[in-house]
Amino acid sequence: MLGIDFLLLFSALILTIIGILLIYSSGINAEGELVSSEYMRQIIWACTGFAVILALTIVNYRRLYALSPYLYLGILAVLLYTAFFGRYIHGARRGIGIGGFGFQPAEIAKIITILFLARYLDSTKRDRDGLFRFIVSCTIVFIPMGLILLQPDLGTALVFIPILIVMLYISGFSTRYVLFLILLVVSTVTMTMLPYLEQYIIQNPRPYFALLFNYRFIGLCSLVLLGIMGISVFGYRLYEKKYFYWISYIMLILLLALLTSFVAHNILREYQIMRLIIFLDPAIDPRGAGWNIIQSMTAIGSGDLFGKGFLQGTHSHYRFLPEQSTDFIFSIFSEEFGFLGSLFIFGLFLLITARLTKIMKSIVDTFGVYIIAGLLGMYLFHFFINIGMTMGIMPITGIPLYFMSYGGSALMAAMVGIGIVMSIYIRRFRR
Repeated sequence: MLGIDFLLLFSALILTIIGILLIYSSGINAEGELVSSEYMRQIIWACTGFAVILALTIVNYRRLYALSPYLYLGILAVLLYTAFFGRYIHGARRGIGIGGFGFQPAEIAKIITILFLARYLDSTKRDRDGLFRFIVSCTIVFIPMGLILLQPDLGTALVFIPILIVMLYISGFSTRYVLFLILLVVSTVTMTMLPYLEQYIIQNPRPYFALLFNYRFIGLCSLVLLGIMGISVFGYRLYEKKYFYWISYIMLILLLALLTSFVAHNILREYQIMRLIIFLDPAIDPRGAGWNIIQSMTAIGSGDLFGKGFLQGTHSHYRFLPEQSTDFIFSIFSEEFGFLGSLFIFGLFLLITARLTKIMKSIVDTFGVYIIAGLLGMYLFHFFINIGMTMGIMPITGIPLYFMSYGGSALMAAMVGIGIVMSIYIRRFRR
């Protein structure tokens, strides 16, 4: 035992306590009456999560190496069941449970996927830059991601992308593989958004991008891209010129983005599409889909420098903020504690990031390194997307702010991650 990282632990606990206080504040109405018991349930989940942290700290994380394949197969089965028979939560089949007890398997699926991918990367580290290793790594992540999209839960599914990118980068893959994933995501999002951008944003549009809905056009473009890619591969093998390689590289990205965006057009629900549209222009539907962003930005701005004071927020008490205890918990905090208080929250998340990075650099066991890399990607993505969407600089995706947002599944996933890091930290010099 080499001690506990108290800075990391206390940062997580302080954020959790602040979250409970904000959830309590969100349960008070305009008359000053407490109308929600969500804060009590959050206290129970927080205490349970703290116990989980202590338990995982004691257990040697290396035991997860052997268990990860079975955990991975088990969570895939649970995700498949959830997609077809789960409970509806916010328009998607996200939860399972009995009676009043339930949880969202997608949250714990992030942790299990990180563990299994870390095991695979560790077992194949001699082939640091192999194409087969890259394909298998992507497959490990894309399978649970696809099952979550079936629910459909776009926000949670997107979290798997930064997890994969960070873990691949830390495990030694060259920049071209990491860049491939980043360009693929950007191209897919762009092709998915273009028809809606043309339909809702551009004045007097000519429906060129509507062809991206047409399966015949998609098929024709796919054949053209495949042809160009095939010629480029042949040219590279024959002449060994680098530009042939990069042509095929770009064609493959475009082909996969085209096909993925076509699937997205057929999977995404109308409310998910509108979330992306109102991110570009909330004024399109100010009393409908754009209401969330407008009210959130108003609440944050009204907090000014020092805030209105704890329990003094008007937007939350008058119920102007939808999903205020979950997705928009940061809006309540900013209104009540202002810009300086927001800097304190930023500082705590920055401290968590710094501690995870430092711990990752001090570990000799690569399995532990890859686990922390995945957790780092997960925590950072949740922070930037949630904070960004409350400020109107990111689309609304329904991603909670870890440690602070109301919800047992998300809080437990965040706590489990901290517990695993603690287990790694106290054994960081062991192989």
